[in-house]
Amino acid sequence: MIDDGRAKRNVVVLVLAQAILGSQMPMIFLVGGLAGQSLASNVCFATLPISMIVLGSMLSATPVSAIMQRFGRRAGFFLGAAGGATGALVAAYGLYNASFPIFLAGSFLTGIYMSAQGFYRFAAADTASDEYRAKAISYVMAGGLASAIIGPQLASATSLSLSAVPFVGTYIAVAVLNVLGSMLFLFIDIPKPPVPSVDGPKGRSRLELLRTPRIAVAVICAMVSYALMNLVMTSTPLAVVGCGIAGDTSVPPFLADMFSGAETSALFKIIAGFVVTGHVLAMFAPSFFTGHLINRFGVERIVGTGIMILGAAGIVALQGVALGNFFVALVLLGIGWNFGFIGATTMLAGAHAPHERGRMQGLNDLLVFGGVTFASLASGGLMNCSGGSAVEGWAAVNWAMVPFLLLAGGSLVWLALRERRVTA
Repeated sequence: MIDDGRAKRNVVVLVLAQAILGSQMPMIFLVGGLAGQSLASNVCFATLPISMIVLGSMLSATPVSAIMQRFGRRAGFFLGAAGGATGALVAAYGLYNASFPIFLAGSFLTGIYMSAQGFYRFAAADTASDEYRAKAISYVMAGGLASAIIGPQLASATSLSLSAVPFVGTYIAVAVLNVLGSMLFLFIDIPKPPVPSVDGPKGRSRLELLRTPRIAVAVICAMVSYALMNLVMTSTPLAVVGCGIAGDTSVPPFLADMFSGAETSALFKIIAGFVVTGHVLAMFAPSFFTGHLINRFGVERIVGTGIMILGAAGIVALQGVALGNFFVALVLLGIGWNFGFIGATTMLAGAHAPHERGRMQGLNDLLVFGGVTFASLASGGLMNCSGGSAVEGWAAVNWAMVPFLLLAGGSLVWLALRERRVTA
């Protein structure tokens, strides 16, 4: 029987990393679209900075995974923090000089951190027993609870600090978080993967891994859960501002004159302190019991429940643009993501051998963040360039969820029927 003492120590480190370093993601996702909308010549590209972050994450997933496979998790996590700090400083420089291309370049570099953060959940499982694996992954994801509080509050507090240009201070704060938070990785204790011997098992190719039914369904469900969460979350600040508080469209559809009046300042604080905080809390709060639910009811049922909750979020959002609709829809979106993504991660972690870890996990995150890149780019186009109003754009964002929810739900049903036939 595996002693989970080491795994539990690593989980503590990773939970703290998720709380401190992870705070930068709600900060950036909160201000990125608004800052992009103030810099972009075409409002259809308002969410392009978010897309660049996810594109950077997608393209760095495979090399970061390979570095971890060869040099260990610690090296990959330090690389991620360095990318996050560099990206934040470049983005701050772009904002200060009102340069959209430079701001996009900084956003792209930030993706290196986002990619490395994605491996926290896999690192939690590295030294865990089969019985503790789902709980370890779940606990690490629960570290996001603190980031849900720290991130939006830091964004609100730093949005006008250090510079007259909005959000420059926010990005400088992100750089500081990366430098300080990276020190946690000095305490992580995960052995480097053994170098495979010449006559050792080579493992399946990437194509063979993807053709494994359980792996294929896990990847599909992870892609859909993360992409749809990002699709809706990225456009939410734009939608809340565009539709106004409780649907009052007298509020201007963008913050071109950011914080020049009490109304826009108050609205930003509502976005930061109410809607986004509620959403991020909902993303991570269930993590305290998601692992227990997976062990009790089975991973497929939990993933399926997550997909249904994502659908419920879309239904609530389509009922109106009052602040309560935004809040409830975003809370459901966070819970659905938690069940779907943690469940899919657990399903994937148990479906490949240790010597296939670097290859499969890098491929998984390449595909997942590829889907998220597409979703974040589509978010701005749907929100700002479909229909004649912010209300119609918000509706288009939520209707866009339907085919992908059907894909994920259908894949789970197919896997269940297939495994039942194999068992019979």
